Amino acid sequence: MSLSYPCSWQKQLAGCIKDPFELFKLLEIDPNSLSQKSMPSFPLRVPMGFVNRMKKGDRQDPLLRQVLPLDDECVSIPGFSQDPLQEKKFNVLPGLIHKYKNRILLTLTGACAVHCRYCFRRHFPYEGNNAHQHFQTEIIAYLNQHPEIHEIIFSGGDPLIAPDKVLSSWIFELEKIPHIENIRIHSRLPIVLPDRITDALIDVFLCSRLPIVLVIHCNHPQEIDETVGNVLLKLRRAGILVLNQAVLLKKVNDKVETLVELNKKLFQFHVLPYYLHLLDKVQGAHHFEVSEIQAKWLWQGLLAALPGYLVPRLIREEPGAQSKTWLISDV
Repeated sequence: MSLSYPCSWQKQLAGCIKDPFELFKLLEIDPNSLSQKSMPSFPLRVPMGFVNRMKKGDRQDPLLRQVLPLDDECVSIPGFSQDPLQEKKFNVLPGLIHKYKNRILLTLTGACAVHCRYCFRRHFPYEGNNAHQHFQTEIIAYLNQHPEIHEIIFSGGDPLIAPDKVLSSWIFELEKIPHIENIRIHSRLPIVLPDRITDALIDVFLCSRLPIVLVIHCNHPQEIDETVGNVLLKLRRAGILVLNQAVLLKKVNDKVETLVELNKKLFQFHVLPYYLHLLDKVQGAHHFEVSEIQAKWLWQGLLAALPGYLVPRLIREEPGAQSKTWLISDV
């Protein structure tokens, strides 16, 4: 069967694979080897374009491992919780999370193009808790009351699932607030659904007085094919700063060689590494955990193999902390 792209990003989104048995058939893996429990609250979801980059016949493919539901997710492990970053405490308005003093997160949508099995918000109560436009007045009022806030982070879900007119509306309202200095957008769509980065979307970014920083999420060099590379170059030509954050994942990217190749490949398309995250301890993701000791060893390997500007900051996020915690103090 040919794994061809539909003609628009919306059609690609609608055509995401949601059945593990169908995914195995497409990858020419025996579907009878699939054993999993039902996970209706966080089912499989992966675009065909991302499936195209998986190796056929390889049950251990690093891209497949990131999206395939496993029985391991149903095991309760001490120290892993549904809200590992305690975001409920900082969810001061529907769709607004204020956990850092000078920046806030807006969860514009709970939807994603891909369900990453290690997602720290896989249990987040999105229903009724997104920054829908009918909450816009309250959110703008809150921001006006907090002049210490300088940066707005569009988050989710994946904020680029939102239509251009919604993104444009938020940007238009935010740029009226004098103390807002820039907007940061965290999105996996440039990697898993690159056709989302249309000329019209780039125009939305460029029409604002506020600088737009796009932080993509790419964990493995195999995720970057020609289509992704062309989109990253398009963003570069438009003058948009693109950074990458990766999550350190067992049996996905927990080798120095893999991380070196990832950061080199990203830089070919003018993307700078930003963060290398330790796994957030969310319930259902313990099988991805890499120890802090091993993470520091891997980071040392990156430092020896790459120029400093291609070495991401090794970090952990801790509930209540005023910033990310760097894990390099004894390196």
